[in-house]
Amino acid sequence: MPRRPARREQLLAHLADTLFERERSYTESEVNEALRTVHEDCSALRRYLVVAGLMVRTRDGTSYRRGR
Repeated sequence: MPRRPARREQLLAHLADTLFERERSYTESEVNEALRTVHEDCSALRRYLVVAGLMVRTRDGTSYRRGR
């Protein structure tokens, strides 16, 4: 994961754009499966995407959607 915030944001935006459709909901396991295609630490990538606002999860963490 890039250390520079701007570069990290670019990478995360690219992942969100290429792996997830905007109008679709995903289960946590679907998100993990998609993220594992690029890195084995899918939970870290998932967390980065949520913190960046590129993925939004329900309060109980069972459903994810594309953010901004």
